[in-house]
Amino acid sequence: MSVRTFVPNWVDLRELWRLAMPVAVVQLATLLMGAVDTAMVGRVSAAHLGAVGLGNIYFFCVSLFGIGLLMGFDPVLSQAVGAEDQPAIARAVQRGLILSAVTAAVASVLHAVSEPVFTFLQQPDSIIPLAAGYAEGLIPGMFPFFAFMLIRLFLQAVGDVRPVVVVVLAANVANFVLNWMLIFGNWGAPELGAVGSAYGTSICRWIMLLGLCALIWRRLGPAILRPRRAALSLRALGRVMRVGVPVGLHFGLEYGVFAAAGLMVGLFGETAFAGHQITIQLASFTFMLPMGIAQATAVLVGRSVGARDPRGARRAAGAGLTAGGAAMAVCAAAFVLFPAPLARLFSPEVAVVSAAVALVPVAGFFQIVDGIQVVGAGALRGLADTTLPMLAVLVSFWVVGVPVSWAMGFPLGFGPVGIWWGLAAGLGVASVLLLVRLRIRFARPARRVVIDASDDQGPG
Repeated sequence: MSVRTFVPNWVDLRELWRLAMPVAVVQLATLLMGAVDTAMVGRVSAAHLGAVGLGNIYFFCVSLFGIGLLMGFDPVLSQAVGAEDQPAIARAVQRGLILSAVTAAVASVLHAVSEPVFTFLQQPDSIIPLAAGYAEGLIPGMFPFFAFMLIRLFLQAVGDVRPVVVVVLAANVANFVLNWMLIFGNWGAPELGAVGSAYGTSICRWIMLLGLCALIWRRLGPAILRPRRAALSLRALGRVMRVGVPVGLHFGLEYGVFAAAGLMVGLFGETAFAGHQITIQLASFTFMLPMGIAQATAVLVGRSVGARDPRGARRAAGAGLTAGGAAMAVCAAAFVLFPAPLARLFSPEVAVVSAAVALVPVAGFFQIVDGIQVVGAGALRGLADTTLPMLAVLVSFWVVGVPVSWAMGFPLGFGPVGIWWGLAAGLGVASVLLLVRLRIRFARPARRVVIDASDDQGPG
């Protein structure tokens, strides 16, 4: 199969950007909510700030797998939309809401027992009660968090993400007001500090879910108001989970490797770790753009598969890789050319800025391969191909990335810079392996993922 078959036309690129940009805005707005929480709680005390940091780490460790499970509906929904299969869309939405409820229940139980977990992990005694209270304050918002994500996947599949943008931007305003009330005790509210921030987050998640449902009820209502017995099929849910479980493991492996890098950098002292945190924040911010492109690519590939358009699927993958590589090339140039001004956005301390300046250009070098690997995984997810991409990430990050980071950081004496070069090596290997998988997978006939016996199994 010629590489030329992946070359997109202007229509492909325009369609990609039309879907990717709102998704990226949603990702950035969600990131902003967390940044506002951190900034406002930081005005209370260092202990409250530490509690929010620890509580959020726990939340993401618990929730990432559930997020991945729901991502199993990404190709199911987009392929059903491409095939114009309304019953399959309704079944997927109903099953997604069931799985959201189950996942939320499990996550809630784990958050309810967070205090002994923090004690077992030997966290500071001054932070544990606050962090546990923060984790418990997130429990009321568990179901809306997962259900909102499921409905967002539905809207991405049908190509209308604007209501999500409206709701998330409104939630940012509500989050600021609720933080002001519940963290500091304004307008007659109790002064709860970090715990108040968690309750504000839970309320905002209900606002997001209910607001989104209200905005799109005409489109969403028909998919959920008529219960379908097939939605309760355990066999069908198992097939969805076979797609989603590897995505959850993929996310966990990727999150874990950056956590491991942070632990290694922390051994070099507070200043080095502060520089690492600044670099992570910058990389996380720019990562939202290829993440949006990856999600759009998954949808467009899935739609083409559902419509039995293999050429369109290849062009959609090519459009995603082109756009992701170009966007991250611009970010890479900014990281390499302007590390000091970027670092000073986060800290005025000369030592901390110097530590970040050593790391930011390295993060710049891996921007392009990071964009390629996340978009490549998105294109494969559109085909419901998730297991081998997960194994590729396992090999790239944990067989290559972490050992190289340790070797360069400690025995070879490069310190934090060496640890970041190890991350770059892992991302580079991941991008190569996923591109190879992409070439192999798209050389075969593309078929809809079979969840129910009625799903179209014709060649694409």
